[in-house]
Amino acid sequence: MATLRVLVKNFTRKLPLARRRLSPPSDRSLRTCLRRREPSSTSSTAHRIRSPSKKESPNFQIIEVPPRELKEKDVCVKMLAAPINPSDINRIEGVYPVRPPVPAIGGYEGVGEVHSLGSAVSGLSIGDWVIPFPPSSGTWQNYIVKEENIWHKVSKNIPMEYAATITVNPLSALLMLEDFVKLKSGDTIVQNGATSIVGQSIIQLAKVQGVNNINIIRDRPGSEEVKERLKKLGADMVFTESQLNVKNVKSLLDDLAEPVLGFNCVGGNAASLVLKFLSQGGTMVTYGGMSKKPITVSTSSFIFKDLSLRGFWLQKIFSSERVADCRPMIEYLLKLVESGKLKYEMELVPFHDFSMALDKALGKLGSQPKQVIKF
Repeated sequence: MATLRVLVKNFTRKLPLARRRLSPPSDRSLRTCLRRREPSSTSSTAHRIRSPSKKESPNFQIIEVPPRELKEKDVCVKMLAAPINPSDINRIEGVYPVRPPVPAIGGYEGVGEVHSLGSAVSGLSIGDWVIPFPPSSGTWQNYIVKEENIWHKVSKNIPMEYAATITVNPLSALLMLEDFVKLKSGDTIVQNGATSIVGQSIIQLAKVQGVNNINIIRDRPGSEEVKERLKKLGADMVFTESQLNVKNVKSLLDDLAEPVLGFNCVGGNAASLVLKFLSQGGTMVTYGGMSKKPITVSTSSFIFKDLSLRGFWLQKIFSSERVADCRPMIEYLLKLVESGKLKYEMELVPFHDFSMALDKALGKLGSQPKQVIKF
């Protein structure tokens, strides 16, 4: 089958990201996948990213990807939903050490339905719901072809937006809770960035484990409503940063034990507040730097409190032998979703409204729920 035409022209690289409007996909891109055991897959409409240099913002366009040969171990999946994570953009911009060649199709996780199979595929059936695991680039398109071993079957009882978002943020939360300190019921943790999906997941996972949690949020309008929302998820204590401008933050703990583990995704003063809460010999894990400010640690924190500073990067685990251990963890998280013990706010957005969803995901329109593209 011949390569199909590009649906829209390249957008100029100089336009601000918020002004790039994307045309809806043509009906031709929605063709049904070819039947089982036929030699090629369907064409696919995709959001492709162009980024000529690290100094320029990513440039998005809609293209139509030509069909590819369906090999004997390949599976063609019709995507149902895929989120827009800030890390998706960071990866393309070169913030992370691993950067896919550009132009590239965006997206890193999602959920889809099996539409056709190679002749040697035995573990999946047409109609199954699957997620790519480990996650890999290219989920912002309506059809994907990958080998069978890349796909992980999930229950159709799971809301598709949760299946689409389980492998990055909730999995990061679970791994960080388990990897650095052996927590037991009654222990306490502290975190900043508590309103993020990772932060919300940490609150709920800690609750399941009987671990107390202290949460720090930034000062903003509506902070009291945010506090109540987090407490409904299982937060024991929630403070704004300004509330912690006291000489001894530990005086605020009431009957809670001093935290043995802290999580930082902000940096700057917010990281310093996490360190102030930690107990003797405590550990702070940094997994992000939203403020783009460095972490400053006093000499006394090392000498007298013997604090440990660690880092977490999910991609490192996905690139190691430990990735196989993550599949049971995915199932555990999905069971928590199914039982109502793990939830977070999301907004399903039609494929053709990607540009607006991207602006929301990048914080250009204020605080917004997690943006999830629906195909």
